Amino acid sequence: MVDVIEAMLKGLAMGLLLVISVGPVIFTIIKQSINNGKEGGFSFVIGVWVSDFILILLSNVFSELVTHLLDFEKPIGIAGSIFLLVMGVYYLFFKKVPLHPEDISVPPLKASDHAHIALQGFLLNTLNPAVMAFWLTASTAIAITHTIKERIIIFATTLLINMSADVAKVTLAGKLRSKLTVKNIRLINKIAGLILLIFGTVLLTGVLFFVKKYVRT
Repeated sequence: MVDVIEAMLKGLAMGLLLVISVGPVIFTIIKQSINNGKEGGFSFVIGVWVSDFILILLSNVFSELVTHLLDFEKPIGIAGSIFLLVMGVYYLFFKKVPLHPEDISVPPLKASDHAHIALQGFLLNTLNPAVMAFWLTASTAIAITHTIKERIIIFATTLLINMSADVAKVTLAGKLRSKLTVKNIRLINKIAGLILLIFGTVLLTGVLFFVKKYVRT
């Protein structure tokens, strides 16, 4: 019982660490929820959750594969930064919010829209080498001192905390949308685009000039 409680506490700590970390995902969650309401926001975070689950699974079951993927940290980082830059440019200069002053309601979403939004969340999370390195490092460290049962509890708790926080973000942003004007919504899109551009630039700079080849031990 003590081991279970300890595992849950470690999962809680890891989950809170992810919740308070600031990255492009949180701003995109807010943007999606404001643009497309709760449905769009939940589609985006589902893509993020799928990405996290796959990375956790690979890190625990196929750690050698993930370690090998980190040999390609630079190209993965470049791909991720380009993805962020493209999204930033799109939302800053080209994205048009199809709203009129008399119609501030949430636009209807088709199944293809949900799939597209979820794919954005999946790629935004997966193409971030820091996310991959975080899960691999955590999995490696935990595997040394914990049983499979304890590891399941730790990562399940971590995901539960992180998912709960994402649900709260989507819900709050969705409620905020009804209080915004069309002008404010369009301004938020441009701010989100600028933030993505900044994150993409910082990631690209770090990958090109500071990332060293990952050395397996």
